[in-house]
Amino acid sequence: MTRTLEWQVGLVLVEEDGTTRARAVLDTGTETYTGRGVARCNPQDVDVPEIGDELAASRAMKDLATQLMRVANRDLESVGAGPEIGVPYGWPEAAT
Repeated sequence: MTRTLEWQVGLVLVEEDGTTRARAVLDTGTETYTGRGVARCNPQDVDVPEIGDELAASRAMKDLATQLMRVANRDLESVGAGPEIGVPYGWPEAAT
């Protein structure tokens, strides 16, 4: 079975007084998840807004990825494919 989905991700960055805040919003068509990230410029450092953007955006996307992994983990467990200690994720092996 072939299946194609398109999930939309929006990223908003706001900088104010040396602090950059990012919000990454994922819309799957059935669910919406929001990740957040913050970057602060050290007062002794040169203020380079692009670096703050990169840090805050990456942190927001990491937060979003963590949320998706939690959802996937719950879904895996609900169908009996949860992780065992020391065993990678996946479907249980077929009984032989």
